Amino acid sequence: MAGVLRVERVWVETFTGLRMRQFDGLLRVVRERGGDGPRIGRPWCLPLGERVLLVAVYYRTNLTMRQLAPLFGVSPATVCRVIQRLGPQLALEPIARRDEAVDRLWIVDGTLIPVRDRTVAASSRNYRFSANVQVIIDADTRLVVAAARPVPGNRADARVWRESGLSAHCTGVTVLGDGAYINTGLVVPHRKRPGRALLPGEETDNAEHRKVRARVEHTFARMKNYKILRDCRQHGDGLHHAVQAVAHMHNLALAA
Repeated sequence: MAGVLRVERVWVETFTGLRMRQFDGLLRVVRERGGDGPRIGRPWCLPLGERVLLVAVYYRTNLTMRQLAPLFGVSPATVCRVIQRLGPQLALEPIARRDEAVDRLWIVDGTLIPVRDRTVAASSRNYRFSANVQVIIDADTRLVVAAARPVPGNRADARVWRESGLSAHCTGVTVLGDGAYINTGLVVPHRKRPGRALLPGEETDNAEHRKVRARVEHTFARMKNYKILRDCRQHGDGLHHAVQAVAHMHNLALAA
C-alpha cells in the first residue's frame, strides 16, 4: 500500500510546522545520533527521512497509530515501532552556555500536560490527570534551554524545581520565576505582607517582572501547537520524549 506523505516541502511544512531547511536540520541530528542503524534484522520499510517525518507528524497532530498508518502506507504496528525507536533521538540537547551567559536572563516555569498514564500523572488543578513539566527558556531568544522530566501534576512548582536538577544548568545565570518559586534562589516577585502593602518601587518591579516572565507563557503556547502536549496517550517515558522532541523542534523553528 502506497503512502501519501513523503519528505516533500508541501507535506513537511503542512504537517510538522517546520520549514524544509529546518526539517533537514532535524533529520541531520537524528542521523548523527544513529537513527539509521544498526541494521540488524529486517530493514525498515520506510527511509529515515519518512520515519522522522512520521514522528514529527505524530507529535504535531496527535493522530492515532491507525490514522497515521495509511498516510505512510505502513501498518499501525510499524508506526508504533518507529515512534518508540526514533522519538528519543529527536530529544533536545541542553543549550551550551557561552562566556557571556552570566549576563543573560533565563525564565523557568511549569506547565500541566494531560497524560493518560496514571503512573506519571495526578489529578491537578486543570481538573484532569496531568503531569508537571518544568522548562527553562532564554528570555532574549525564547529558545528552550532545558526541560525536566515530567512529574505528577499535583506537586508544587518549588518542589519540582528542587528535585528536577535543572538548577545545575543555571549556575551563575539570573533566573526568573513566579511567586510559586519563593525560597528557591530564583528572582521572584515581591510579596505582600500582612498589614503592609507593596511599596511603589516594588509594584513597579513586579510589573516589569510580569512583563518579562510572560515570554515563557508564550513559549508554552507555541510548544502546545504540537497537540501531543494537549493530550498525551504515551506511557512510561513517552511524554518525556515528546516534550524533549517538541522543545527541539520549537528551537529549530525559531533559530533557523
